Amino acid sequence: MVSAVVALALLAGLVLAVVEGLKEEPDERDDARQAAAPSRDMSQHDALASEPMPTADPDDALPGPVSKQAAGVLELPRATGVGPAAVATGFPRTPEGALAQLAAIDVTAMQSGSMDGVRQVIVGWAAPGGPTSETWSGVGGMASLLSAAGLSGAGSPQLAIVVRPVMGLIKGTVGEDFAVVCVNFEFTVTVEQTSRIAIADCQRMAWVGDRWVIGPGEEPAPAPSVWPGTEAAIAAGYRDLRYV
Repeated sequence: MVSAVVALALLAGLVLAVVEGLKEEPDERDDARQAAAPSRDMSQHDALASEPMPTADPDDALPGPVSKQAAGVLELPRATGVGPAAVATGFPRTPEGALAQLAAIDVTAMQSGSMDGVRQVIVGWAAPGGPTSETWSGVGGMASLLSAAGLSGAGSPQLAIVVRPVMGLIKGTVGEDFAVVCVNFEFTVTVEQTSRIAIADCQRMAWVGDRWVIGPGEEPAPAPSVWPGTEAAIAAGYRDLRYV
């Protein structure tokens, strides 16, 4: 009974800590936008990025009943190579390619299980003016997860994180070189017990050179973290991901 209580407490703590770690306070986001003086093109990017997303309760991130309703499918391309920080890459210049690249960035960062790991990923995968090794929500999420688990920034050999991109959505595009995309992940976190939660991530993706990177500007309005395949996930607009 004691171990079960500890596991439930850890799960609840991870859900709240990681979800909150991935969010920005609205007033901070608004202040940053007002301080910026974007070009006409960038204002279109900002409008798309800042458009509010559906909200969800923290409990919706916990495993829940799978819906009988079909969510629809987003077909994603497979990687053809490996880029900085050992992140899979080689995705095409399409919104689906941008979504696949974001999924690869987040999976590599979070499965590193350490602050150094997530920092290396964002340094290699953010355009100038984009998130940094101090400001990226992924860095905040990892810090919250390690803190909730009682670990240091180096992680632990006993910590195992498996991140699976299960659902996603394409919020919108501006031209061929900019898209805001969101991935809804299933996290399986094991320290002394195994816990499962859903964590979503939305990012501006920009085509720079020959690849998608996380683009310049404030991170988009947060997407709801909801357990994949549930009624709540489908209602939020997520579709099942299928790699082809």
